[in-house]
Amino acid sequence: MSAENSQRIVLGSRGSELARAQTALVAEALQRVHRDLEIKTEIIKTSGDERKSEPIDPRAGRKGLFTGEIERALLAAEIDIAIHSAKDLPSDATAGLELHGALPRAAVDDLLISKTPGGLGSSRGKAVVATGSVRRQHQLRWKYPGISVVDLRGNVPTRLRKLLGSDWDAIVLARAGLERLGHDVAGGSFDFEGSLLSVEILPPEEFLPAGGQGVIALQVRRDDDNAKRVVDSVNHAETLLCLQAEREFLRLLQGDCGSPVGVLATITESMMTVRVQIFEPERIEPRSARVKGEAKSAMQLAQRLWESING
Repeated sequence: MSAENSQRIVLGSRGSELARAQTALVAEALQRVHRDLEIKTEIIKTSGDERKSEPIDPRAGRKGLFTGEIERALLAAEIDIAIHSAKDLPSDATAGLELHGALPRAAVDDLLISKTPGGLGSSRGKAVVATGSVRRQHQLRWKYPGISVVDLRGNVPTRLRKLLGSDWDAIVLARAGLERLGHDVAGGSFDFEGSLLSVEILPPEEFLPAGGQGVIALQVRRDDDNAKRVVDSVNHAETLLCLQAEREFLRLLQGDCGSPVGVLATITESMMTVRVQIFEPERIEPRSARVKGEAKSAMQLAQRLWESING
């Protein structure tokens, strides 16, 4: 429902601290444009929230675990706009729904968070790093031979507490999530519950992010023109184009967040560059490729990238 046709709109979100922070950013953006619009947030518990402490089979991936119930609420018209971390969404679109908009993309960097300055360089012997991402596990083993990687689950604060309570050397987290929770990492360290944690930005050329990383996606029903108009008023067109390219590549690849794939689209002066990195079990180094073309041809660029990596 748009501000012109209704005085109320319902946003659907997960209940984690980060999900609430992201939904608040959407609400603030909408309120700046539609001052008289009443915005309500409906918190929806997902299967991923219910199973957050359970190991996830890498072959099954985690896509949909944090989005399925929200999408069902959207299809049932219990909410008007679903708010997602774009990287959690399956690459195949859900029938009857569409990703119609996105807020401006946050930083896409992955961060190495450690209890002591110097990161892995300061560790004695074989470093231990925790991450729940299969992609990050492969990237770490590629760039830091001999490293020991362990699994990590839970929301951002839980992961930080696990680091502080363990003998691990570091964990890896997305910069966007930390900054949206109010942690300033630009200075190389930040305070968390009274403990000073060190931050190292992992080289972006080698640690390509997951498709959709740093993007807050706005999903609506395909037949809801009013909701589409509301989303249009806050949509960041370049971010949405980049997201479409990344998701289309993953759809063609049939990859998801459980696959060891990094893919990133960027736009400079109407030209889009899309890069990909794919890890395979039998080799340490990834296969990689990149394509460049007009940003408006995002879907065709994704097709070219898929053909290039499989050529």
